[in-house]
Amino acid sequence: MPVAEGAVLNHVSRESVDIRRLAEFYKEIFGFDEVESPNFGFNVIWLKLGDSLFLHLIERLPETKLPEGPYSATSPVLDPSHLPRGHHLCLSVSNFDSFVQTLKERGIQTFQRSVPGRPIRQVFFFDPDGNGLEVASRD
Repeated sequence: MPVAEGAVLNHVSRESVDIRRLAEFYKEIFGFDEVESPNFGFNVIWLKLGDSLFLHLIERLPETKLPEGPYSATSPVLDPSHLPRGHHLCLSVSNFDSFVQTLKERGIQTFQRSVPGRPIRQVFFFDPDGNGLEVASRD
């Protein structure tokens, strides 16, 4: 039995130096709709396609001179606290607490926080290849 029961894709996140240009591209080419996004303290645009596919476009820090890819967050080190602003794939699970506990038991370094103004909890971590992952609560 998998650790993350009922896992579903939540969103895909991409950094860009011009999130407005990128948003317009996705809206024009694929038909994404722009939806309201929380104030995280940095510029972000949320897009939605259909009933369940979200794309989060996050403004890249001007001083970041890292290439696109797994290490494009604010630091080239594998520190999950940098993932909220970097590239990551997010899944939502209904068993958030037990999922996080399993990560800890396996020695996986994590960073946790909640979405401002919403009852959603998040945990960020890396896969064995260094790709950023987020798991969000679905309670």
